[in-house]
Amino acid sequence: MKINYKKIVLSEDEKYFTYKGKMLWDKSFINALKFHEPGLAPVEDIEGWYHINIEGEAIYKNRYKKTWGFYCHYSTVKDFHDLCFHIDKQGKPAYKQRYEWCGNFQENLCTVRNNNHQYYHINRQGESVYKETYLYAGDYKEGIACVKDTDGLYKHIDRIGRPVHHKKFMDLGVFHKGFATAKDKNGWFHIDRKGRALYPERYLCVEPFYNGFSLATMFDSNKILVDEYGTNILRIE
Repeated sequence: MKINYKKIVLSEDEKYFTYKGKMLWDKSFINALKFHEPGLAPVEDIEGWYHINIEGEAIYKNRYKKTWGFYCHYSTVKDFHDLCFHIDKQGKPAYKQRYEWCGNFQENLCTVRNNNHQYYHINRQGESVYKETYLYAGDYKEGIACVKDTDGLYKHIDRIGRPVHHKKFMDLGVFHKGFATAKDKNGWFHIDRKGRALYPERYLCVEPFYNGFSLATMFDSNKILVDEYGTNILRIE
């Protein structure tokens, strides 16, 4: 039977997989995560975590304290010394470096934390893509990432660590369709790629724009829809 991994379903207790309503391989695990591109799933047995293919077979011999899904052809793993790194689809380490924590590769770059609790981004060779370190660094999206600088404020950087604009904020979101959420001392709002506020109002919280509108929560906890000019379009009762 030819199996489409996208149609493999993880059980509600996250211990086995089904396909077209039938249990696969007559096998269960201590824990498991969903199948993910390129058709592999992280599972745990008494020896530790590893990845299986759509035949339910381990794709390598090593076992780990934890494994996650593959992103950009690499998976994050944590060994039994609590060190994190990435492996390729053959289970081979992607580089020699080891980290206190690793994220998932996005746009072929990945956020990591070293043993000094400093964050930065690495390339597929495990090398830092810039010289700075941060209190926190998020994933890249559309070539831009949010980082928390050593002064406690957030900013946007590009793929080689350069500031996208020269504005800093108390909190910050990633860009989505040209706009990002940001927070200053007065509350949350939206900015453009130059770090400019789209409107003067501030809110308790705002969501990213969804087809031209954002759900904003006012300081009295009432919710409204605002457009990309900050106009109050609709009150959500």
